[in-house]
Amino acid sequence: MDETDLRIVDELVADGRLSVRALAERVHISRANAYARLERLQEEGVITGFAAQVAPEKIGFGTSAYISISIEQNTFRTVAPALAALPAIQRVSLVMADFDVIVQVRARDNHELRDLVLESIHAIPGVKSTRTWLIFDEMPG
Repeated sequence: MDETDLRIVDELVADGRLSVRALAERVHISRANAYARLERLQEEGVITGFAAQVAPEKIGFGTSAYISISIEQNTFRTVAPALAALPAIQRVSLVMADFDVIVQVRARDNHELRDLVLESIHAIPGVKSTRTWLIFDEMPG
């Protein structure tokens, strides 16, 4: 990756809806060059996709939380896909801390969050314990 590739990535992180023409203008390259670089960045797995950022509460998900999860040794390869398959879970991360995994979840309300933790997450083989932190507010990164 060169400086132009990094500028392309920065521009797309700031506005993933940029047209190739606008992207080329912002990084001062030809449209053909921008298109070729964008295609290469996608093929190489640098750019993995484009997504809309949504306000969860506006679509009915009023409760957000981080849940730390302690798992049995050597079970991450089976626990992680089981967690990722749960619709309320947005992100699954393996961490080095007093726990093993942290997930970010979006639920309609506290009752749905409770059911997710007590009935779905704790039912996954390999999960030993959880701890939940409610998110009061979030700022875009």
